[in-house]
Amino acid sequence: MKDIAYYNGEIGRIDEIKAPITDRGFYFGDGVYDAACVRNKKPFALDDHLDRFYNSLRLLRIESPMPRAQLDALLRDLCTRLDTNGDYICYWQATRGAAHRKHSFPQDTAPRLMAFIEPTTVDDVRQHMKLITVEDTRFFHCNIKTLNLIPNILATQAAREAGCDEVVFHRGDNVTECAHSNIAMFKDGVFCTPPLNQLILPGITRKHCLALCASLGIPTNEDPISLEQLFAADEVLVLSSGCLGAPVSHIDGKPVGGKEPVLMQALQNAYQQKFDAETAR
Repeated sequence: MKDIAYYNGEIGRIDEIKAPITDRGFYFGDGVYDAACVRNKKPFALDDHLDRFYNSLRLLRIESPMPRAQLDALLRDLCTRLDTNGDYICYWQATRGAAHRKHSFPQDTAPRLMAFIEPTTVDDVRQHMKLITVEDTRFFHCNIKTLNLIPNILATQAAREAGCDEVVFHRGDNVTECAHSNIAMFKDGVFCTPPLNQLILPGITRKHCLALCASLGIPTNEDPISLEQLFAADEVLVLSSGCLGAPVSHIDGKPVGGKEPVLMQALQNAYQQKFDAETAR
C-alpha cells in the first residue's frame, strides 16, 4: 500500500477507514498520540515512542487500548505492508472511547486506537531554520502528548506567515520549547537544553542527543535557558523526529549562533549514524 490506516481493528487505506462521530477525540481532544519516522519499513526508536505514549495514557487516566507488545507488533506489521522502502511517518493515537458528549469519563466504553502511515520527508539536518519567539500560553500539561494542539497550530501558522519554520515558546523570559520540537543550544562547548517539567514535552530526539553527547564526551546542562542566553548561544538547534537536530540561523529576524559548528556537526553525524543503523535494510 502507498499508505495504510487502522481504526479499532479495521485496516485499509487512509481515505477508506472511518471513525464514529462520537469518538471523544473529535469533540474533546480526549486522547494522546505519538509518531515515529519510518525508513525501509522500520520505525525508528519505536520503544522510546511507546514509552512516552503509555506514560501519556497513564497521566490522562486513559486505559490502554491494547498491551504494549501487541501495539508494537501491530505498528511494525503495518509498516511491512507499505509498497516501498521510502520515508514515512507512523502516527497513532488512543482516545478515551466513543460515547455521547459528556464531560465526565464515560462508563460503558473502551478506548479507541487509530493509526496511519503515510509518506513524509525527513528534513535535511544541514538546512538552517528560522524561528520567531512566541509567548507560551499553553496549559500546564505540556509533558503529556495530548491531541489538544490549538496553541501550537496558531503559533506554527504565525511562523509560516512570518516566513519562518518554527517558533520558540517562552514563559516570561524562560525558554520552554518549540511548537512541535524541543530546543537546545551549544555555549562554550556545552550542550544546553531546558529541564523537563510539566511545561515541556519529553522529546525523543532530545533524549537521544543527551545520550549521544555523553558518548561523545560533550558536557551537557539542563538548567533553564533565558531568551538572552539563547540569542547569545554559539549554536541553536531544533530537536524533533522529523529533523534529527537542525541548526537555527535566525530568531525574530536576528542572526544567532554562527560559531564554528564542530560539536554540532559531530552530534548530527552521530545521530544520523544511529538513525541509519536502526532503519537499515
